Amino acid sequence: MIEIVEIDSDGDMWGNPVAAPKRRIIVAAERGAPALAIGEKAVVRFTHSETGGVEARIVRSLGGAADRVVGVYRRGPEGGRIVPTDRRLRSEFRVADDDAGGATDGEIVLAEIKSETQLGLPEARITEKLGRSDDPRAFSLIAIHSHGIPTVFDAESVAIAERAQPVTLGAREDLRAIPLITIDGADARDFDDAVWAEPDPEQAGGWHALVAIADVAWYVQPDSALDRTAQERGNSVYFPDRVVPMLPEALSNELCSLKPNVDRACMAVHMWIDAEGNLTRHRFLRGLMRSAARLTYEEAQAAIEGHPSENARPIVERVLRPLYGVYAALDKARRKRGALDLDLPERRTVLGPDGQIASIEPRARFDSHKLIEELMIAANVAAAETLERQHLPCMYRVHDAPDPAKLEALREFLRSLTIPGLTLAKGQVVRPRHFNEILHRAKGTPYETMLNSLVLRSQSQAVYSPTNLGHFGLGLGRYAHFTSPIRRYSDLLVHRALIAGLAREKMSGDPFPALGEQISMTERRAAAAERSAADRYVAAFLARHVGATFAARVNGVTRAGLFVTLLETGADGLVPMRSLPGDFYDHDEKHHRLVGRRSRKTFALGDSVTVRLAEADIVTGSLRFDIPEESAPTASPQRSKDSSGRPRKRY
Repeated sequence: MIEIVEIDSDGDMWGNPVAAPKRRIIVAAERGAPALAIGEKAVVRFTHSETGGVEARIVRSLGGAADRVVGVYRRGPEGGRIVPTDRRLRSEFRVADDDAGGATDGEIVLAEIKSETQLGLPEARITEKLGRSDDPRAFSLIAIHSHGIPTVFDAESVAIAERAQPVTLGAREDLRAIPLITIDGADARDFDDAVWAEPDPEQAGGWHALVAIADVAWYVQPDSALDRTAQERGNSVYFPDRVVPMLPEALSNELCSLKPNVDRACMAVHMWIDAEGNLTRHRFLRGLMRSAARLTYEEAQAAIEGHPSENARPIVERVLRPLYGVYAALDKARRKRGALDLDLPERRTVLGPDGQIASIEPRARFDSHKLIEELMIAANVAAAETLERQHLPCMYRVHDAPDPAKLEALREFLRSLTIPGLTLAKGQVVRPRHFNEILHRAKGTPYETMLNSLVLRSQSQAVYSPTNLGHFGLGLGRYAHFTSPIRRYSDLLVHRALIAGLAREKMSGDPFPALGEQISMTERRAAAAERSAADRYVAAFLARHVGATFAARVNGVTRAGLFVTLLETGADGLVPMRSLPGDFYDHDEKHHRLVGRRSRKTFALGDSVTVRLAEADIVTGSLRFDIPEESAPTASPQRSKDSSGRPRKRY
């Protein structure tokens, strides 16, 4: 028997054996069986996967999941029912009239699952009405309640935040004369990092940079009510129409937000960087700063390209140009150490003034984004090095080397392709540069986007831990999150440790191991909630186009059918096996393809296909497609190799 403990970003289920030593094992549903929810138990049989690992295959679900449900209330002749918004839940719930809570047909509701049930459907009691199922403003609420994200601050936490006052200089270092600026997205809701740089007169081509971060630790004291609620939340959660903050708005949007032309408490680090981008030395301090300007990424990029806004014009030469100079050096160091360089386009949902979806569009990516990223990475490295040197507890951000089983699956797929040099040698110590070489060779081919996705899926998941394992993706030996304490509890822990180091104090106790597991869980929870809300927004946007055809690419091949990604919007959906045209198809798991028994036509990972939208389920956020008969693949002249190295036709 196994209990589902996690559903990762790829949708894979992971479980722990119930009556055996805890060991995370990937769980595969048998053909046609739905996925389980976190907390559900199942009888499984253990098998060896083709990659040499062990996987659990579900024989029978035993239930045992959550005690509440989010769904759409439906009122019919036989009474009320709740249709779950979670596509993994297989049953509807009956609602007695006395338990309906005034809900009307079509409302999204939160309900308790009643333990005492009669024969037939399980029963539920409605506890909260969340909005109409056709209102996009309800999509985020569905995700919030489905994933159990806390939304209400207790009265004591709010009181602490509202009593807080701006700091005075006191013993802090005065940084107000330094023209620190913030550069963020146009839709940013909080500003917790500011940057500045100048040429270093002591080393040719070198730089002196300053990164200042809101001093959240000044306001959030350990073991206070505010600290406990921040720890419970773990991080802020961002949706297209709202944010669920880690801290009350009196702090996150005010006293801890580095707004222009107001004094703000900060933790800052001076960094000296040589011409090759190496961090030669650094010094942390507690200071008082005043932001000279708030720029968007677009403003900063336009200014450095000769088109400054009125806001940016006064600081182009004295602030922006040196910042781009230090970025060039840091980027050189990044390339030299071979940090993983994935190219996965991001898309954002744009809402109109009425809350309706206006568009889904690519998120622009400028050097101004990379500038901030590289300075934040340098500051995070400096934080980890300082705590390690001072023998203080550190909450590292660790990213372990890829799992051998995932590497073997990627290696096997690469063997089936025909691009010269597209290999991952066996027996070597894998480094990020090996993946970068694959991605470079695939650039401009039909496999480019798909291989970026496969390389990402082959990586281990980054987590928080007091034990340093290094950061594989960034190619760094030590790394910690320091730069966003408004929205990440991990960074607040690092700030507290750095403050203890500045005061030459020892930290009492070591709660970091348990906290590492907690905030890693809340991070996964937030990512899953954000992703599920985005899926519903996309489904709502495309619902008006049911029956239309779209250019797509196959991004997954399973026994259930094909998973495809639309090229224009990035929307993901399923082409069920039964919807594939003109044949019965067998799943060739080893080579990531479906093969027609009679026609020998194939659908393979990375293939370009034309799909027709058959259904857009706004409630669950799922899309179902089919492939028109005229768009089915014909015999392809492209050849690949089987595992023995002999040429073999893909069909």
